[in-house]
Amino acid sequence: MSTEHLTRRRRAVGPTHLASKVPEVTVYFWVIKVLTTGMGETASDLLAKKLGPIPAVGLGGLALVVALFVQLKARRYVAWIYWTAIVMVSVFGTMAADVLHVGLGVPYTISTPFFMAALAAVFAVWYASEKTLSIHSIHTRRRELFYWATVLATFALGTAAGDLSATVGLGYLGSAVLYAVAIAVPAVMHKWGALNAVTAFWTAYVITRPLGASVADWMALSHARGGLALGLGPVTLSWTVAIIGFVGYLAVSRNDVGDTERLA
Repeated sequence: MSTEHLTRRRRAVGPTHLASKVPEVTVYFWVIKVLTTGMGETASDLLAKKLGPIPAVGLGGLALVVALFVQLKARRYVAWIYWTAIVMVSVFGTMAADVLHVGLGVPYTISTPFFMAALAAVFAVWYASEKTLSIHSIHTRRRELFYWATVLATFALGTAAGDLSATVGLGYLGSAVLYAVAIAVPAVMHKWGALNAVTAFWTAYVITRPLGASVADWMALSHARGGLALGLGPVTLSWTVAIIGFVGYLAVSRNDVGDTERLA
């Protein structure tokens, strides 16, 4: 292939076309996603307890900005960079939902539909702009920004929904069982052809948040609140270690990248 032909091909692709910045959706993806949701839930509560709500939100917001800056500056998907950003979104998304309820007194019956509307708005603007919501199409800076706005909205919605179900009589264990059953629904519907892949993915993605958070809360909180009373610190630490283990494995094996990126 001539140099002139390569130059024309690069121009056709365009300077804004990025390498894939998100992992392949494998079983590892879902395991780590659930772990980050639980760890974010207990870490947020732990920081608010130790530092106070306002300093915790400030610290969480700063950490999120730094993590997203590093992720956006990366030239392609890097496991530890991507999952660090997800963890920070989890922590801050939890804080955002908690601030509305604890700080401003907004009930979960209001905050849950509010965040649902916010997520729907992000999806609507994303689709109107790009004509797709597929994570396999994240190859431009604008689509990457839409992706992370969506991720943040899903975490805030999942936090509020999980707390809502836990406080209306189900408790944390009951909520965990509810969402464990619910997350299987989009997978089954997609397998039967009743739900397309993109809708099934984002539906399951939203449900992972209250699922992981409910399990972590059940493990950490007191017996009086229906938990195992293991404590916020130990649960946060143990789930963090599990995340590091899985992400470390993927960083070495690269089992979460496509063939093109694996050869890069």
